[in-house]
Amino acid sequence: MTSPDPFIGRELLGGQFKVVQKIGTGGMGSVYKAEQPAMNRMVAIKILHPKLASRKDLVSRFRREARAMSQLTHPNTVKVFMYGELEEDGSLYIVMELLEGRNLNQTVRKEGPLDPERAIPILVQVCGALQEAHDMGIVHRDLKPENIFLCRQGGLADFPKVLDFGLAKVTERQMRPGSMILTQEGMVFGTPEFMSPEQAQGKTLDARSDIYSLAVILYESLCGKLPFDAKVPMEYIQRHVLEAPIPLNQRVPGKLFHPQLEAVIARALSKLPDERYASATEFAEALRPFSARGASAYPVANTAPGASVAAAISAAPPPIVSSAPPPQKPAPASAVSTKSKGRGPSAAHPGPSTALLAFVALVFLVVGVAITLVVMRLLGR
Repeated sequence: MTSPDPFIGRELLGGQFKVVQKIGTGGMGSVYKAEQPAMNRMVAIKILHPKLASRKDLVSRFRREARAMSQLTHPNTVKVFMYGELEEDGSLYIVMELLEGRNLNQTVRKEGPLDPERAIPILVQVCGALQEAHDMGIVHRDLKPENIFLCRQGGLADFPKVLDFGLAKVTERQMRPGSMILTQEGMVFGTPEFMSPEQAQGKTLDARSDIYSLAVILYESLCGKLPFDAKVPMEYIQRHVLEAPIPLNQRVPGKLFHPQLEAVIARALSKLPDERYASATEFAEALRPFSARGASAYPVANTAPGASVAAAISAAPPPIVSSAPPPQKPAPASAVSTKSKGRGPSAAHPGPSTALLAFVALVFLVVGVAITLVVMRLLGR
């Protein structure tokens, strides 16, 4: 028989909070729903296991990063009200806003892949939260769909809240089946499915690592699949480092996206940080045009039997020009083959005047050859 949780029904911090129920648990702690009578509100309290109190390095890192989290004020970042140690047993705690809804992973699993018009505004808002953190020198290091919580706020649906800034160093969150997290000093830590190549190699991370992870999240939100096929965590790590991601428009048969959106995501998934977007704001600006007109997937089923993928894309609305700088790497083949369509003359697609000149030249050539043959035949006689 399971023993009752000692925190449920307990008053904490001199009666400021009363724990009502447990709403989540992990390898290093639990999250509780609690009343805060003085403020007439419900809050969430994350309490780490008391055994962590004996680890001075973890306590120091926890305090430093909890302090940083409490300074983040972006509306798309979960609010932290208080943090510290419980006097009774030395357990580390964080008091934060209570969110109701479900995370992005749960949303995609329940509803299926999201349309760009829905997914991109969510990710653009997440970029805003990340930019504030990056400006303060905080790199999330464990961005994944489970850490993007969708709720309703101010009458707005799909309002994302980014969770667990910096806590990857000291906490172990709910992992996907088969995932792992390595938290020893100097080792790789994070979630293999979403970590950047430099993170997978244990290198020093900056904001561009989070941008890579965010691109993987967007890719999965749109396709329902990750940009690599792998079965175990180590395979994901190897593919992040060594293999090119599967192009967005080749991931799901019969489902196509705007070729420029594919190029934006491909740039954010570059192996080298210098080849990605330099900031979360820059990535957001590159994504923003695809949150409305022209962002939907173009189903092949709507084309004539036997029609090619390129034909399906060329029948779509004209490309939206992003305000972001052009990708430093060549665009995917599908994007290159369609950009010139409907844009006037180009080297690959001559205009009417060029074609006419070519035709006239060909006629003169044929006539010239014919006359030459006739003359040679007469002289031969």
